[in-house]
Amino acid sequence: MSDDTPEALSDLASRLFDAARAGNVALLEEALAHGLPADLRNDKGDSLLMLAAYHGQDAAVRLLLRHGANPDLPNDRGQLPLAGAVFKDATAVVEALLAHGARVDAAGPDGRTPLMLAALFNRDIVLRKLLDAGADRNATDASGATAAQMARAMGARNTLALLEE
Repeated sequence: MSDDTPEALSDLASRLFDAARAGNVALLEEALAHGLPADLRNDKGDSLLMLAAYHGQDAAVRLLLRHGANPDLPNDRGQLPLAGAVFKDATAVVEALLAHGARVDAAGPDGRTPLMLAALFNRDIVLRKLLDAGADRNATDASGATAAQMARAMGARNTLALLEE
């Protein structure tokens, strides 16, 4: 990088965050090979991994994890990559995060775990993966609700059936 003015650095950072969102593995791999911190964060505290996970970019997620990205690094709102992947129903991303040590029961500020999000949004395949990884079906959020109670309230029949097995 020959131009290290603040504008050029800002442009480069913007391109890297866009690469994470879009799953541009080639650009991310090149940047990581040149010393890019795997846990680089933007002004909202979103890491490259958070953005890749939220946008379902499993190849980018795996690349970042191989380069040491923290699977449990929250953004400024306390949101976690695993929760973002569950919300987006990105099964391959969920699998990659769990395989690299993401805490299956890590909760956001509201106390909601990934299992609760899967239950709420009727993400039955993801919910099964979380249960298989040891998610606590009896955990409660800040209001005292369990995943099954959330599924019932939302009419999420598939996840409710799995939680009541």
